[in-house]
Amino acid sequence: MRLPRLPDLPVREHLDDVVATLDAHGTAVLVAPPGTGKTTLVPLALAAAGEGRVVVAEPRRLATRAAAARMASLLGEPVGGTVGYAVRGDRKVSADTRIEVVTSGLLLRRLAGDPELAGVTTVVLDECHERHLDADLLLALLLDARAGLRPDLRLLATSATVAAARLAEVLGGAPVRSVAARTYPVEISHVPPVRGERIEACVARAVRGLPVDGDVLAFLPGVAEIRRTAAALDGIDADVLPLHGRLPAAEQDRALTPGPRRRIVLSTAVAESSLTVPGVRAVVDAGLARVPRVDHRRGLAGLVTVRVSAAVAEQRSGRAGREAPGRAVRCWPAGEVLARFPEPEIRTADLTRLALDLADWGTPDGTGLTWWDPPPEGPLAAGRSVLRALGAVDGSGAVTARGRAMAGIGLHPRLARALLDGAPAAGTRLAAETVALLDDDTLATGTDVEDALRALRSGRGRAEARRLERLVPTTPGTGAGAAEVVALAHPERLARRRATGGGVFLMAGGTAVEAPGGLADHEWLAVAVADRTPGGRHGRV
Repeated sequence: MRLPRLPDLPVREHLDDVVATLDAHGTAVLVAPPGTGKTTLVPLALAAAGEGRVVVAEPRRLATRAAAARMASLLGEPVGGTVGYAVRGDRKVSADTRIEVVTSGLLLRRLAGDPELAGVTTVVLDECHERHLDADLLLALLLDARAGLRPDLRLLATSATVAAARLAEVLGGAPVRSVAARTYPVEISHVPPVRGERIEACVARAVRGLPVDGDVLAFLPGVAEIRRTAAALDGIDADVLPLHGRLPAAEQDRALTPGPRRRIVLSTAVAESSLTVPGVRAVVDAGLARVPRVDHRRGLAGLVTVRVSAAVAEQRSGRAGREAPGRAVRCWPAGEVLARFPEPEIRTADLTRLALDLADWGTPDGTGLTWWDPPPEGPLAAGRSVLRALGAVDGSGAVTARGRAMAGIGLHPRLARALLDGAPAAGTRLAAETVALLDDDTLATGTDVEDALRALRSGRGRAEARRLERLVPTTPGTGAGAAEVVALAHPERLARRRATGGGVFLMAGGTAVEAPGGLADHEWLAVAVADRTPGGRHGRV
């Protein structure tokens, strides 16, 4: 493979050094801010310098597709030739593929089936600073494979932040190479919400107050906030475009492609580091992110909204200064003190899926692995307890045949169990549709599963449901419904209405929750998602 004429990005003049460093040491850390070209130019240089396949692990599906498309375009080829990609349910590769961009989760599945990663010479772990759970586990397992089966496997970890010393230590004292960003000045101002104002209204107000030259990139914590902000911007003289990981590919591409009119791109965290949205001259930052958290005392796991770290806020505002001087509006008070870096998911998230991956790897307790941050003992033990209840591991913690089948499905173990056991009970199609709905929190706009399933069948989500349907034997079922499939995933959330009424239900796990609207009229509920506002008396369905 020969390198094409590469764009004049900051990393270009460092490519020979990065390749030579990796050749000499086998591991390396590359620190380079967003927009420097590290995600696209470095893999091309690595593939051109040697034989075998270069695998690039990205934290998100959207970034995976975008990186592959950009590298293929630089080579003047379609995706699936020299450069391919693989995400859950979608793969474009060929016998000619030298660079394959994959999600971290998919590479974990592949590594479990082929610990030697046959044919792969280099793995690039992109955007390690985001500290996603899959990426942290992938790093530990790749180091384990390198220590035993594949001492020749080269590992390059990239990060957008300068806090690389610990990462280099984890990689066995790997050398660190740094590339400075080529940026323009960004004027930063603060427009906090007024009393009683929702964050979406504040973001919309900030957008309307910007000059009308150049595109705007607005960061919001989730899809629901994006929808409400888009509604609040109704009538503005611009194309308002959503950008998040669950959008169809065509809509994602539209948000990443300059258009004939001024654009306002409303994005989740996907645009923080591993994607470039061209044409942006202003950033409006809600200052919030949605992250996984577990309330172990009440048995509630889910996503919560938190204030972003200073490092993330800096990355977001920097998006306004990639192509020209820009401005960033932060929707929080100027004096608010932020944490320096994001909290690693491994410290706060539900570890059931990680526990299954460890058992499948043959190290149920994770000892003997080299961790950036080791999994906390309590949450890991809780995850292993769930796996025993699901039949995924035996009494000693070793993975069972059922557990290996669950791991191969690539979903959270609870959802894998709901698919495997729900298919013979509710029928393959209904089980697959219900699990697809439970796995994608953007598919439901209300609280009733049956309503959400009707919407899924007529729109987005059908492809994932069909993919899941193909993973289990076809069966008409024995008459069970969607509620039973939900209960298979979350048996501890089966809830019965309290005699006192008021729409309060007591879940089997002991937590009281309030059910909205028509759900309060039922005697029993199968609850898929419940959360609890700090200080609130009850949880909420």
